[in-house]
Amino acid sequence: MENKIGTYRTVDFHGKSQLELLIKVYDGAINSYRTAKKEYLAKNLEAGYAQLEKAKKFITHLYTTLDHEKGGEVAASLDKIYVFILNETNVLEATKESSKIDDIIDILDSLRSGWSELKENQEADDIKESGTKDLKNKKELSITA
Repeated sequence: MENKIGTYRTVDFHGKSQLELLIKVYDGAINSYRTAKKEYLAKNLEAGYAQLEKAKKFITHLYTTLDHEKGGEVAASLDKIYVFILNETNVLEATKESSKIDDIIDILDSLRSGWSELKENQEADDIKESGTKDLKNKKELSITA
């Protein structure tokens, strides 16, 4: 069964754009933080800790894949945000203070929304471009016909 889930996840990631994959990483982090909060509130400390560790892996992935050369100031700002989130997560693991999780989720939700909006804008631009190309192709066909 686990192998089938792994295969599904692999298929799910093939053919995705970088923005789609980035948004999936944010979703994974946000879900892990939400689950950690639920576990801590239910006094399931080990499960909460495990979810925070999982969330840290998502944030670490975001952090280590930043392209400072291409990203410039945006990458530098994201770098600082990711380091802040990782530090706050370490504090959470030590203090079990679940109220701070909401702040992290708010930050991640905001960033995810920005990436999602960028993806939608790119898709709209792609549609406009393909429509323009189709229109040009139709004119060329009618001219040559």
